[in-house]
Amino acid sequence: MFDSLLLMLALQSAASPAPAIATLCVPRATLRVEIADTEPARERGLMDRTVLAPHTGMLFVFDADRQVEFWMKDTLVPLDMVFVGADGVVRSVAARVPSTTPATAESKIPRRDGTAKYVIELPAGEAAADGIRPGAIVRGITAIE
Repeated sequence: MFDSLLLMLALQSAASPAPAIATLCVPRATLRVEIADTEPARERGLMDRTVLAPHTGMLFVFDADRQVEFWMKDTLVPLDMVFVGADGVVRSVAARVPSTTPATAESKIPRRDGTAKYVIELPAGEAAADGIRPGAIVRGITAIE
């Protein structure tokens, strides 16, 4: 039985490799964020997560600066969304975007948009606490590709 449990765990980890992690420096904190740099990873995002530790989140990477829209379906924790240009400068922050549940009506699911090459999702309130506002620099972000 122990051998079959080990085999099952090995197969599970092989099927879903651990996401790459980036360390980013913002004015008053160091962030550790999972990287979502493929279409499936960006679509999945932070769906179905029930907890985000302080100074953690997800970094969405796009091929170029462009208009992006986020649809918060099944995002169970409220978030801050930081829209960052290719130069690492914060363009805008959508603070305290409400969470949703699978029962949330489609018309009530929050959407947020901005122009960015990178979008960082953090626990709600984290952006303000960490000094992240338009014009702030996110160090380490431009090294990610």
